[in-house]
Amino acid sequence: MPRKNPDGSRDYSYDKQYEKTPKQLKANEERTQARRILAKEGKVSKFDGKDVDHIKPVSKGGTNSRTNLRAIPKSVNRAKGNRK
Repeated sequence: MPRKNPDGSRDYSYDKQYEKTPKQLKANEERTQARRILAKEGKVSKFDGKDVDHIKPVSKGGTNSRTNLRAIPKSVNRAKGNRK
């Protein structure tokens, strides 16, 4: 949901600050690409409470290939963090 100013208009300054570095943009694209792969198979959908998990984290040399992806509950994936 977009941020609002006190007068009710949209605050665009936040949008300019959020995810603007090349590193952040690349990471966001990788997450989106992984989710698309599992969405095509029907494993995840919007607002289903599942996250796409990389079995071997991308930061540790993992890839977005299908064999490295699985759908797990959001709470489990967030607790797992960057561990293998």
